[in-house]
Amino acid sequence: MKRPASGCGDQPNLFLEFAELILPWLPPPDLASVSSTCRTLRRTTQAITERRCSDASRGLEKYPIPFFNPVDDEPYAYFLYTSHAVLGNRSSSIFSQSWGGNYSCPSKFGPAHELSSLDVDVSEGCCCRECSVGHDGRGGCPCLGFNELLSGVELSVGSRMECGNSCSCSIDCPNRPTQRGIAVKLRIVKHLKKGWGLHAAEFVPRGEFLCEYVGELLTTEESRKRQQEYDKYVSTGHFSPALLVVREHLPSGKACLRLNIDATRIGNVARFINHACDGGNLSTVLLRHSGALLPRLCFFAARDIQEGEELAFSYGDVRQGHRAVPCFCGSSNCSGLLPYEQT
Repeated sequence: MKRPASGCGDQPNLFLEFAELILPWLPPPDLASVSSTCRTLRRTTQAITERRCSDASRGLEKYPIPFFNPVDDEPYAYFLYTSHAVLGNRSSSIFSQSWGGNYSCPSKFGPAHELSSLDVDVSEGCCCRECSVGHDGRGGCPCLGFNELLSGVELSVGSRMECGNSCSCSIDCPNRPTQRGIAVKLRIVKHLKKGWGLHAAEFVPRGEFLCEYVGELLTTEESRKRQQEYDKYVSTGHFSPALLVVREHLPSGKACLRLNIDATRIGNVARFINHACDGGNLSTVLLRHSGALLPRLCFFAARDIQEGEELAFSYGDVRQGHRAVPCFCGSSNCSGLLPYEQT
């Protein structure tokens, strides 16, 4: 007598479907543990690893941003990716993100944590339908007039104004070049001494926008707490924090603004940009746009950048405190130590 079909033949497929859904949420150590359990899961985890290596941005950027490691067997650097700044707090570690799954829908952070939640509804935006921007950065758009107001402010980085949410123009406005995401091809390369670094994967002309420094936006109190935590691990040589502090000052010398951005756990590819004692090939710009309370730190090409060239900028000139981390930038005026300041 022919036995009725039990349906067990469908179980392996169902098992793989669950594996494809669950395993992309795991960090590398847990993924490696699962890989050692059976050949089926080993193949699945290998496929996830390959997809992670092929795009650090999880499909959130215009072009994939792959990892390339000619140094050792570390396939990729693990972190949570966001294309927008997020509001940081002590419970940020509860965030998780799917990466490397065989599905086209990338994982994003919820709108409650994005910096866009700090936008304000104001009426000072321009009413232009097509904002004109001249070669000198000026034009008929009133948003561009804000740049003249910054002449009395001392900045550690450049500053400029873009149209924003309170303006009538669209995202295609020529005065919104940084709001359309990363538009150049990049890749992340492992170096023997410096670790991971960000490289241009195509020719980038002078003045071209490359990326924004994105991460958790912290209060000064939280920033100092995290810096103390990170300092404990830096001396081991196996930890690279990406906490960046930007200040601008009034002529009186009093601080006008302090921006604390931590891309150590949550960030984008800008977290891989290394320091250069000679200033590197990037210009840093503190960029504001109408309707937003806080500025954004953006990187532009300071000169023509060739395909394959590493991207770098100066972290600063201050070297004080107990932490001494060697610098391997290779510039002719290299100080031998990375900038550091007890903030």
